[in-house]
Amino acid sequence: MTSLGNLRDLYQQVILERYKKPRHRGKTSPVDRYQKGHNPSCGDTIELTVQLNDAGDRIEDVRFEGEGCAIAMASADLMAEAMRGRTMDEALQMVQRFQTMMQGKDEFPADLRKLNVMQGVSQFPVRIKCATLTWHTLKAALEASSNSQPDEFVSNE
Repeated sequence: MTSLGNLRDLYQQVILERYKKPRHRGKTSPVDRYQKGHNPSCGDTIELTVQLNDAGDRIEDVRFEGEGCAIAMASADLMAEAMRGRTMDEALQMVQRFQTMMQGKDEFPADLRKLNVMQGVSQFPVRIKCATLTWHTLKAALEASSNSQPDEFVSNE
């Protein structure tokens, strides 16, 4: 068995596990940021809520609800976990790094290596949008003003 084969197995295992038993499904309390995201090409839909600290500059919690493929839901769960305790700047840098990783050009350091399981998706261009949907949605949520309740979906088409 090649290490690439093992990596692919691990990648599929983690994605399926997170899809079947997500750890960060639901809504934050309170909801300091809210954003919907939609991937028209395959129908993934996500609703992201973010709880910030009192100063409004650090993420306390991220939760998601929605429907979608295993890749979209697993990516949302892994992202929600990785964002806890991050400053706004750190979070936005991580969004950028994830997008670069989806182009096959980067990966996360050891402390965030769980996110690297999503690298396998970069080999399937049609699935990259599934993996990045939740990250695009988070970026829009963090860049929105605190009291806005957007009605429209962010699309990553």
